[in-house]
Amino acid sequence: MKKVVIFGSTGMTGLCAVEAALKKGVSVRAVVRDPSKFPEDLKNKVEIFKGDVLEPDSVNQAVEGTDGVVIALGTRGSLEPTSDMSEGTKNIIEAMRAKHVKNVTACISAFLFYEPAKVPPRFVDITKDHKRMYEELQQSGLNWVAVFAPHISDDPSRDIIVEVNPEKSPGRCISKHDLGKFLVDGLTEEKYFKTVIGLCNVPAQ
Repeated sequence: MKKVVIFGSTGMTGLCAVEAALKKGVSVRAVVRDPSKFPEDLKNKVEIFKGDVLEPDSVNQAVEGTDGVVIALGTRGSLEPTSDMSEGTKNIIEAMRAKHVKNVTACISAFLFYEPAKVPPRFVDITKDHKRMYEELQQSGLNWVAVFAPHISDDPSRDIIVEVNPEKSPGRCISKHDLGKFLVDGLTEEKYFKTVIGLCNVPAQ
């Protein structure tokens, strides 16, 4: 894994994935709609790609020449109905097929572990789009890893619990640093390909 492209790289999780990849010695192409939002101290360490996940041509160019893809798309805190994350994921998958890139990790909501009726009402719309994201990955034929993340915290990194294809989330929160690192590490972990990952930080004693 020499070069990864990270979609959603200015978000909380995406930025941590950028940092984790750099720490691992992996080259990073960071896809951003607005380059001014990318931290100054990282700008000279990555390839900044001004693009839009909803524009297929843009996504094709972003994926070309990379070995793996991290999808950390978000809505900037909006809980309104959307299809942007799943449409973006669809465009990414099609670009990966076209450019012969096989490995992809995606950050998705742990609410997908819930029965639909048990998802808190204000998260119902956004969870529907996360479900569509997951379905796109399942149908992709790629080496996908769907990380169903619980509440993402600003806490420092600490030990994590990882479960493969669990029935429910192993815990209530994950540090953004540990989640970002897992999204990068998961690209080369064959045991995780085509699985759902539940993860959380080990509870503080």
